[in-house]
Amino acid sequence: MDMDRARPRLSRRRLLKGAALAAVPYPLLPEGRAGAQSAAVDYPPAEWQAASGSNYTVSHRPGDYTVDRVIIHVTQETYTDTLAIFADPQKKVSAHYVVRSADGHVAQCVHEADIAWHAGNWSYNTRSIGIEHEGWIDQPAYFTDALYEESARLTAAICAKYRIPRDREHIIGHYQVPGTDHTDPGPNWDWVRYIRMVNFA
Repeated sequence: MDMDRARPRLSRRRLLKGAALAAVPYPLLPEGRAGAQSAAVDYPPAEWQAASGSNYTVSHRPGDYTVDRVIIHVTQETYTDTLAIFADPQKKVSAHYVVRSADGHVAQCVHEADIAWHAGNWSYNTRSIGIEHEGWIDQPAYFTDALYEESARLTAAICAKYRIPRDREHIIGHYQVPGTDHTDPGPNWDWVRYIRMVNFA
């Protein structure tokens, strides 16, 4: 893939823009299907929900690029709509993982060896694993115990795999990426609790 084409130019804010809370009851959301936990996942508890190949860059990390960051995002969309956006080849956006609010269910959308287009900064994309969390930054009810617990387990597994220190220098919010105009995960994300949970996971 042409490197210029590999660098997404569209703003995630326009793509994952906040909307009125969708009134979809959680019982109507799709459950993890039997057989959907493909051997393709890098994190065994995850369900494979592939992003479009037009929305990430194929790579061979950590051989091609060192992985030394985990970047925490909030979707500003529902879980199901986020997966649909990542699967749409026109959107030019993706993350490695998406964590559902209600139960902490994890979907993997991009292999860790590949470069997801989540940070809006090519250098940070090449060196990080991006984790999206269902919800809106101004609606803290989305940050459930289950979401924190399952996300912390995921981040701990990533840190162990790539020998990433489990601290705020290496587990960062999207707002900390140079050049970003994003504020996620926002002021309602409990960083002290989260880093503690990652360290004890």
